[in-house]
Amino acid sequence: MRPSVRAVVAHLILLSGALVMILPFVWMLVTAFRAPDEIFQASLVPWPRNFHGLAHFQVVLDSVPIGRFMMNGLIVCLGILAIQLLVAIPAAYAFAKLPFRGRGLLFGAILGALSIPIHVTALPLYIGIAGAGLLNTYLAQMLPFLLSMFAIFLLRQVFRSFPDEIIDAARVDGMTEIEIVCTVLVPAARPAIAAFAVFSLVAHWNDLYWPMIVVSSTDLAPPPVGMLLFATAESGANYGALMAGATLITGPLVIAFLFARRHFIQGITMTGVR
Repeated sequence: MRPSVRAVVAHLILLSGALVMILPFVWMLVTAFRAPDEIFQASLVPWPRNFHGLAHFQVVLDSVPIGRFMMNGLIVCLGILAIQLLVAIPAAYAFAKLPFRGRGLLFGAILGALSIPIHVTALPLYIGIAGAGLLNTYLAQMLPFLLSMFAIFLLRQVFRSFPDEIIDAARVDGMTEIEIVCTVLVPAARPAIAAFAVFSLVAHWNDLYWPMIVVSSTDLAPPPVGMLLFATAESGANYGALMAGATLITGPLVIAFLFARRHFIQGITMTGVR
């Protein structure tokens, strides 16, 4: 069948938006391979005229412990994600399937908390963490994010669409509520959990604001803070090296998303099913 004019226009608009979104990543990758004297030259050529090889990447590997930064980011991101899911999954099940007094009011408070950015609570959080002597620790980087209101909201939408008859049958068979969550609902909600995992990992891997406040040690710095220290102390105006470091940091996220994209799309669409 020949595509309609509306479908062609819609796809052209989507393609234009995709090109705009991907342009910074293309510029980052191309700059990582450009010669230093070519980086700021006005040119419409999208590829390096003078291929600089892996020299910029070698500068990054020789100047800063990029592997240490990425390991710190992995520890923090996986720690946050694990606690978020341990809290959000049973909470979402309770809001979706268990009647209790004040459920609507409490869920309204959770929706309200979604609108409060970390910048609003940064000062009291910092004072509390500093008073507890937890600055310059992995825990200090994780604490404000261990309870995810977005995860509770997302998984509640998925659990609400699950048939009550199956849950009632599991109760008749003698399963406890925890067993129902772990063996019945969680396997069915894997796409939504994968979608939230992508959101969480990307957000905290790229987070600069909070780690920059609570971390001053290079040994504990996650990738964004580590590259910031590298930019001010080592590279100066070497934007080729900065783009090479940014490429090394962004690469794992892109690869992980490519592997999880099918579950991510399926998980997002599941949240709209009643």
